[in-house]
Amino acid sequence: QVQLAESGGGSVQAGGSLRLSCAASGRTFISYHMGWFRQAPGKEREFVAGISWRGGSTYYSDAVKGRFTISGDNAKKTVDLQMNSLKPEDTAVYYCAVARNSMGPPHYDCWGQGTQVTVSS
Repeated sequence: QVQLAESGGGSVQAGGSLRLSCAASGRTFISYHMGWFRQAPGKEREFVAGISWRGGSTYYSDAVKGRFTISGDNAKKTVDLQMNSLKPEDTAVYYCAVARNSMGPPHYDCWGQGTQVTVSS
C-alpha cells in the first residue's frame, strides 16, 4: 500500500508563488515517475508535471511550462512543485501521483488526497 501526502496548498494573488510538497510512504515499492496533476471545478483531471527517476528528466504541460518547476528525491520518495507567476486559471486541487511501471509511458496509479490551490485576480 502506497500513501501519498501533499502539503503546501493555499491562496495567493495572481503573479504570486506557492510550493507544493509530496511524500510517499508505505510498503517497499519502486516508483519510476512521480508527478503532479490538477483538477479544476467542472473539469477533468489534467497532467501538470512529472519527473523520471531514471536520469532525473522532467516534463511539463504546455500550460505551466516556464512557470512551474518539479524536483524530487527518489531516495526519500519526495517530490516538490514550485509554482511561480500563478494565474487564476491555475486554481485547482493539485494531486501528487506515482507511476510504478518500468516500461512505456508512465502510468500513474497511486494518488494523494489533493491540496487546494486558489489564485485570485
